[in-house]
Amino acid sequence: MAAFSVFAPAKVNLALHVLGRRDDGYHDLDSLVAFADVGDWLHFTPSSQFAITAEGPFAAALPHASGNIIAKAWDAVSVIAAQRGVALSPVAVHLVKNLPVSSGIGGGSANAAAAIKGFLKIAGIAERDPEIMAAALAIGADVPVCLTGRACRMRGVGEVITPIDHFAPHHALLVNPLVEVSTPQVFGALGLARGERFGAVIGDERDAAFWRNDLAAPAIRLAPVIGDVLRRLGTAPGVTRAFMSGSGATCVALCEEKADPGRFDLEASWWRAPATLC
Repeated sequence: MAAFSVFAPAKVNLALHVLGRRDDGYHDLDSLVAFADVGDWLHFTPSSQFAITAEGPFAAALPHASGNIIAKAWDAVSVIAAQRGVALSPVAVHLVKNLPVSSGIGGGSANAAAAIKGFLKIAGIAERDPEIMAAALAIGADVPVCLTGRACRMRGVGEVITPIDHFAPHHALLVNPLVEVSTPQVFGALGLARGERFGAVIGDERDAAFWRNDLAAPAIRLAPVIGDVLRRLGTAPGVTRAFMSGSGATCVALCEEKADPGRFDLEASWWRAPATLC
């Protein structure tokens, strides 16, 4: 095989409605997801054995290879390839980690999805069938939608994905105050009992007036700086909407025109990235 690369774009939850907590402990969601033109890169090179290396501003925060989500993707595709009687040749994966970790923009899930794409290419498996999507879901709830890689409505625990046709691109600024927020802790702070219902479904997937993020309030209780970021973004000129993505702590400003970070009142230590969402 020749060396190749796969882009792992940031995932942005334009809306994230928590409908309730199921009897099995998982939460039912209704979410609108778009993808940014900023993200990580995975470079695949022939090798005598499977290996993962990393560089970039957030590489030091990644877990060791045995717990890395890319390694989980390798294991999953290895099983599928073996079951189908095709070869998955060893490969060295080099990750350029540009996105903050535990940041609500699917960095790890996007990496897993990009890794699955790369490993499937190496194995010569072209179609992403239900078995592959189920394997992606077993790795993480956001991995299937990241594998889809386009504007979608995502429901259930992440397994029901419907592409949104004719999605209009949005100018945006992504800002993270570089605090890690634990997704299980945020859901836990929501305080729902098993079987308890919570919010309503998205009323209109094309009208931002119907969008909300039900995880914002509990995330702000855990990390109050998120509220500060949202206030600063929401009062900036040309911003049409400011919201938190996923379980945080990344916040997003939708802008009337291409975002210039220099025009925002942001702390110098905060990570920021102008982006187009599509």
